[in-house]
Amino acid sequence: MEKERKLINLMEPGHTGCAGCGQAIGARLVLKAAGPRVIVANATGCLEVYTTRYPHSSWEVPWIHSLFENASAVAAGMEVALKAMGRYDNVKIIAQAGDGGTADIGMGCISGMWERGHEVMYVCYDNEGYMNTGYQRSGLTPLGARTTTSPPGAFSWGNLTHKKNMPMIAVAHGVPYVATASVSEPRDLMRKVKKAMEVCGPSYIQILVPCVPGWGIESKLSIHMARLAVETCLFPILEIENGKITRVKRIKPDELKPVTEYLKPQKRFAHLFREGGEEEIKRIQDIADRNLREFNLVSDVDDLSSSQ
Repeated sequence: MEKERKLINLMEPGHTGCAGCGQAIGARLVLKAAGPRVIVANATGCLEVYTTRYPHSSWEVPWIHSLFENASAVAAGMEVALKAMGRYDNVKIIAQAGDGGTADIGMGCISGMWERGHEVMYVCYDNEGYMNTGYQRSGLTPLGARTTTSPPGAFSWGNLTHKKNMPMIAVAHGVPYVATASVSEPRDLMRKVKKAMEVCGPSYIQILVPCVPGWGIESKLSIHMARLAVETCLFPILEIENGKITRVKRIKPDELKPVTEYLKPQKRFAHLFREGGEEEIKRIQDIADRNLREFNLVSDVDDLSSSQ
């Protein structure tokens, strides 16, 4: 029984992550789907800190931490070394980081890994900011969000930039399997991890993982907020194989939500609901509407089966 339990929970409880942490939920689902025959390279960040507080560890698989920017380089090195020693059979290498370690400081190492075609599954836990170091903006922080380095004031309504399109950057590198996922859709997330594990070459999965203190939400709302991000079309759920979109999570018409339902519960967007913030909210709604059109995110009555 003890052995079976450990095989299920390859990232064990007892860590020091926040209650309701979307990243902790996402990491456990990833490892549960990937299984025990993996080696993990983990970038500096929340996930590394709260799961490995000396002398304890939550990881039931081989796991290594090096630097903030080089999880993908470490993972690529492990893949090459195992193949050189003839010990790569039935083993998969996972590189994982938050959005800062992925879209910003880790971009160079990731680009090299993808260009060289290493057989590594890269997982980005996208909580939309540098949450471990005090809620600074990252390349994946959404438009209008308050962070400690993009505060709203007389000259702006918060973050001035749009989320960097990491899935399409992966596609531009020729990554054969690219997907987005959300902790609000655990079965879809795990299916994509299992599929990525079978890919010959690199794969990339970006998972939306709400951060309770960074987003300014109640811990009980973590999964709800992840679901609203999908239902407002601000975070499209899709798969791209060999450069072509092959599957999209479509939303039933009666489940489509305006972006205000997603923004209001989050303190990082509270300033948008003061006088004058209407135009910024409209800009965010325009992003959602553009995603809806580009990816055909709302299903027709006769097309509901494709939304599963």
